[in-house]
Amino acid sequence: MGPWSVVSPPTSVSGDDPIRSLLRASHQLPATRLGTAVAEHAALLGAREAVVWLADYAQHALVPVPGEGVPERHELTIDGSTAGRAFRRVEPVRSPASGGPAHLWVPLLDGAERIGVLELVLDDEPDDALEQEARSLASLVAELTVSRDAYSDALVRLRRRKPLSLAAEIQWGLLPPLTYASDRVVITGALEPAYDIGGDTFDYAANDPVVDLMVLDAVGHGLPAALLAAAAVGAYRHGRRSGLDLPGIAAAMDGVIAGQFPASQFATAALARLDKLSGLLQWVNCGHPEPLVVRDGALVRPPSCPPARPLGLQSGRAELCSTQLRPGDRVVLYTDGVVEARSPAGEFFGEERLADLIVRAERAGEAPPETMRRLMGSVMRHQAGQLQDDASIVLVEWRTGAEDALLV
Repeated sequence: MGPWSVVSPPTSVSGDDPIRSLLRASHQLPATRLGTAVAEHAALLGAREAVVWLADYAQHALVPVPGEGVPERHELTIDGSTAGRAFRRVEPVRSPASGGPAHLWVPLLDGAERIGVLELVLDDEPDDALEQEARSLASLVAELTVSRDAYSDALVRLRRRKPLSLAAEIQWGLLPPLTYASDRVVITGALEPAYDIGGDTFDYAANDPVVDLMVLDAVGHGLPAALLAAAAVGAYRHGRRSGLDLPGIAAAMDGVIAGQFPASQFATAALARLDKLSGLLQWVNCGHPEPLVVRDGALVRPPSCPPARPLGLQSGRAELCSTQLRPGDRVVLYTDGVVEARSPAGEFFGEERLADLIVRAERAGEAPPETMRRLMGSVMRHQAGQLQDDASIVLVEWRTGAEDALLV
């Protein structure tokens, strides 16, 4: 039997409130019964069917979570389906009955990170009250999905449309949530190739009133690059949690890489710190592309920051640079695999194209994580689907109001 046919005690459904009922049943709920439990408790909302859909690693498809009592479904594309529209727009989508059952699609959010969609099949058109109840149910389902990921491989395996390389396995295990939002800031990141990423990674931490960010590009590919990146992320977090300033964190990372890896292995990185109250952005540049700022629909370059040598090769303390952001500014940290992506004709993707995509997404009202998803899709298409180098990017938005749009 496969993992989804494991025999478990039936989920107890009692009372009229699906939220309380599912919450009570969740304490001993295995990941393999998540789809079944959701379907059983969604019936208390009047749903004749309920299906949990999870986004794959590359965020190209939505994959149904199977289970006893869950109707059979096949994966859907995020860019070409009603379910995908709810995921992209981070808002519920109603499908009219049109002679058959009605459908309600609700995004699954872990905080501000999109992880999938909840589908409810109803006999009648949902009203606003039912939609609000469905939003609450979807919030609990998202939390249950994330918590089951912490101690089970079942949902992780389900989300993989193809095998991950060992290097990618290491990198995905290190990443924070792809999206975070608070009262004044939104952070969202993306990386490609999702199933074969090697030396590129990013990290962040929100410690009010500042947020810390790091984008790193370890030299080389595959497992050696992933191991170096893993050590660098560990050193970054250790230095950050020890209260070091940015040059001090860079020095700690440099020491670890120089001490544990041969001289031919090093990493470039940008380390930044944003005071979300004042908008002061500080950073150190360790042989890495400079941060970009998108302001009022245009690309703005921060003051020139003398770059230090790459991590593992440094000979002195990195210089701390700073700039004052304005409300609504978007800061972009990225690896060179983004702007140096080449088309089959040899044309670079470039900084201007990068900024233009972010500006157009803003004008179209796209949510920040959707901007990143589409941007990385553009990078992949620019190279005809074949990346010559890993590519990762983090977008930080300060006081744009976009943080409120990420709530369902």
